[in-house]
Amino acid sequence: MKNIQFNKYYKLFTLISSGLAIISILLLIFKGLNFGIDFKGGTLIELRAIDKQINISSLRSSFSKMNLGDVAIKNFGEDYDFLIKFEKKGPEKDLIQNIKKDLNASIGSGYEIRRVENVGPKVSAELLKGGLIAIAVSLGAMLFYIWIRFEWQFSIGAILALFHDVLITMGIFSLIGLEVNLSIVAAILTIVGYSMNDTVVIFDRVRENLKKHIDLKIFDLTNLSINETLSRTIITSVTTLLALLSIFLFGGEILKGFSFAMILGVILGTYSSIFIANPILVNLKVNYKTIVKEEN
Repeated sequence: MKNIQFNKYYKLFTLISSGLAIISILLLIFKGLNFGIDFKGGTLIELRAIDKQINISSLRSSFSKMNLGDVAIKNFGEDYDFLIKFEKKGPEKDLIQNIKKDLNASIGSGYEIRRVENVGPKVSAELLKGGLIAIAVSLGAMLFYIWIRFEWQFSIGAILALFHDVLITMGIFSLIGLEVNLSIVAAILTIVGYSMNDTVVIFDRVRENLKKHIDLKIFDLTNLSINETLSRTIITSVTTLLALLSIFLFGGEILKGFSFAMILGVILGTYSSIFIANPILVNLKVNYKTIVKEEN
């Protein structure tokens, strides 16, 4: 069995995580998130290029001249299918006719518009509210589960680890300006589940070891528990990351945000289960008497 001294670095990584959390909060307050069409409203067009000379560069050049606000263009499915999102909204018929006129003048008529969607401010506000509620409910449900499954000290460690993972993921999205849409909300909900799963595995072993090694201090006992579950943690994290990296590299632009959020979540979830959740147990001085008292 490995005996890596994770506990020696508890204080260092707690300070690093605290710093990253503060930076993430400041970024979210002063810079905010780059909300996509799902949350801020706008128009979405699915366009197929019949003329294979039409590429993403020519489309980007054409749409940038149309005064449509922020424009995002990415491949959608095949190389000749494109998804175009922009802020401007208006009567669908007039807007699309004007866009067609400008496109015909710049790149010719070798394309077809297959789908047009408008997302109004009311709908986008409801979607944002629904996304936030979904995240809050998932965090609350996880807290309730840990509270029933373990003692309250474990609940605090688990929920702080969850908040850490979600907060820093959102901070990174704010820093690099990646678009936040409904697929990112889905990724965050998945991150919550993954992070909790990793934490629960270690907490189960901590609880077992508290009864097995009564005289061992919690500082050393958490380190023992992490080492005992380390092979499982590495295998799960690496195999998950391999799948996510494949999606990120080969899944196309439309899946990049989702897969990137998931990659961050797996890395942060593995890290926080070791360096956030367990130091909380150490600071709260959890011991065998704590477990016995709660059970009685």
